[in-house]
Amino acid sequence: MSHLTHLRTFLEVYRLRSMSKAAVRLGMTQPAASQHIQSLEALTGKPLFVRQARGVAATEAADELARSIAPHIDGLEMKLATLRPGGVNGGTVHIVGPSDFIHYCLAPRLAPLIQDGFSLRFHTGEKRRIYDLLDNEAVDLAVTASVPDPHRYHYARLLSEKLLLVYAPSLMRHLETLTQETLSRTPLLAFDEDLPLVRALWLSLFNTAPDLKAALTVPDMRILKTLALNAHGWTVLPDYHCHTELAEGHLIAPQAHPPVNELYLVWGKRRTLTPAAQHIKDVVLTGPV
Repeated sequence: MSHLTHLRTFLEVYRLRSMSKAAVRLGMTQPAASQHIQSLEALTGKPLFVRQARGVAATEAADELARSIAPHIDGLEMKLATLRPGGVNGGTVHIVGPSDFIHYCLAPRLAPLIQDGFSLRFHTGEKRRIYDLLDNEAVDLAVTASVPDPHRYHYARLLSEKLLLVYAPSLMRHLETLTQETLSRTPLLAFDEDLPLVRALWLSLFNTAPDLKAALTVPDMRILKTLALNAHGWTVLPDYHCHTELAEGHLIAPQAHPPVNELYLVWGKRRTLTPAAQHIKDVVLTGPV
């Protein structure tokens, strides 16, 4: 008798920490899911789960079994998905990342997949929220500018963004030369008080950390760009935010060698991507973002 079905049930219970949730996801009754687990426990001679008030807790034997079989079970499912007519037939995928990156790069790239049956759920936030959603398995994929912990996450480099110091042409008389003094005298428009993008640029220009305070902060680079276009001050934007404005002369970026910031596509190690999420990952990494 093949135990593949029982192993698949085990893996779902292990990941969801719930017999009932696993049964719903697999389209079976809870007694049937329990029977699959009992059969595996009889086969291994070890208990795999301990029932709790809410859900189940995995034993050491379950941890070991999951590590051994997860890559193979998930690999088989992915292979079967690619063999179906039409390949991956849509699905819901949750993605979190900076709102500006989603606006300029990710949403336009992935929106056409709606026609293929995909449902896209974008979430936005800063670093802490991004990793919280990953750790809670509330999202499938994440975009972050911080290097992920390789012990906890899988990740791939997504792109390198140039960090450009930009301002309106009418501010040229104030910023004809880029010095710490001229920049400090001109209002700084920043993403937040910690000045992460400004810090990287300041280190590139002056080889020292910035000692200045923003005149205005707003966690949306689209707003920062609008304010810079209206000559309210200078700011730092990734290059893809302002290609058109630079080409048309509405913004100036005088730095010859701007610093580079890496962006990463990240997904958790505790759970292998669904076929739909795997397809989205491949589209993001293989196509122009």
